[in-house]
Amino acid sequence: MWDVIVYVCVITMATYILKQLFSETPNNVKFQSKFLVFYIWTSVVALVMLPFFVFNQKNVKNSLYGAQIIKHITKLIEIKWHLRNGQILAEDRGAVIVSNHQSTIDILGLFNIWHVAVKVAAVARKELFYVWPFGLSAYLAGVVFIDRNNSKDAYKTLEATSEVMIKNKTKLWLFPEGTRNRDFTKLLPFRKGAFNIAVAAQVPILPVVISPYYFINRKKYIFNKGHAIIQCLEPIPTAGLTMDDVPTLKDKVQNIMELAYKELSKEVLNALPQDYPLATQD
Repeated sequence: MWDVIVYVCVITMATYILKQLFSETPNNVKFQSKFLVFYIWTSVVALVMLPFFVFNQKNVKNSLYGAQIIKHITKLIEIKWHLRNGQILAEDRGAVIVSNHQSTIDILGLFNIWHVAVKVAAVARKELFYVWPFGLSAYLAGVVFIDRNNSKDAYKTLEATSEVMIKNKTKLWLFPEGTRNRDFTKLLPFRKGAFNIAVAAQVPILPVVISPYYFINRKKYIFNKGHAIIQCLEPIPTAGLTMDDVPTLKDKVQNIMELAYKELSKEVLNALPQDYPLATQD
């Protein structure tokens, strides 16, 4: 009896999901499925690569190899990434990359340009480490996990990492907003951590601005195909600066990135039809 009930429930659920997936009307199942496909593919690749990373632990080139495989999911969820001024990322030097943070798919954008920067150590919150197998694989691939609730401990971790950054000419990638920003109009206030590290190590800051994800509307369950521009801005030197200069430096970088973000927003949004269902239009 129970097996029949379970069978009927499974068939009913599968039928409902398939109907939602193939529906022309936006719905939560279709919306979440694109994120789910990305998460599943990332986890599968992380699991497969895990044994290889064990034999070359904490080597940032592990991230490069994983990124080269994971990035192909972009074609399935129909996002195109356009990199501008990539030669800035390509230069072989230690640096701190700062970029705006809009969604979990930001990491997919990074994967699509990782081969340009080559030696990159991404910085992520420590909670992500416990999302296995991805978290463990990421740790072995050189991702730096920090506790955002413990600023002293986080700074010590980044300070130790900065020594490796200088020695091996590795770039640290941080999101100075500290959390995901779903506001199309402006960036969230920057935190000082990334700028403290850059000044302490006397390495340049490389601002990278990602255009708004106009094709995602969470309130209306829309995840259309689309494109995002990843624009590298001119490096900002920190040579000769001290910790007293950090607040001014932080504000300077934020202003430059804010201006670039608004310009990119105009570019991508003005090219859309007037009735396009943007997240800011409810």
